[in-house]
Amino acid sequence: MSLMKNERAIIMSMWDKMASQAEAIGTETLERLFCSYPQTKTYFPHFDLHHGSQQLRAHGSKILAAIGDAVKNIDNLSGALTKLSELHAYILRVDPVNFKLLSHCLLVTLAAHFPADFTAEVHEAWDKFMSILSSVLTERYR
Repeated sequence: MSLMKNERAIIMSMWDKMASQAEAIGTETLERLFCSYPQTKTYFPHFDLHHGSQQLRAHGSKILAAIGDAVKNIDNLSGALTKLSELHAYILRVDPVNFKLLSHCLLVTLAAHFPADFTAEVHEAWDKFMSILSSVLTERYR
């Protein structure tokens, strides 16, 4: 699966809107993840998982920074995400299904933050992008 030229443009345009709200979007995405899929909390036993905690904000920012790097390297996702993939596969041993769960939570958060901008076309492009990103992150698991 690959992105079409118009999908790349949609992703980059939406990222431009998201970037200034990265911490809030990342934090809310994690909060949605932990609320909707409580089993994902097992990877964060050392975190304060209360609403808006400093650790959630910091990790949410990290996640959105990684997504931003992926957007900037949209033509070389595999190369751009190698270290992150290795970290999650070999050191953190995160179950790959969690990338899909996080992707879903991000899409819901984007729809909530950008109701006028998050059209069906934008949703489709971001869903495809996050699916590709999730796939790239699981390359080291194979």
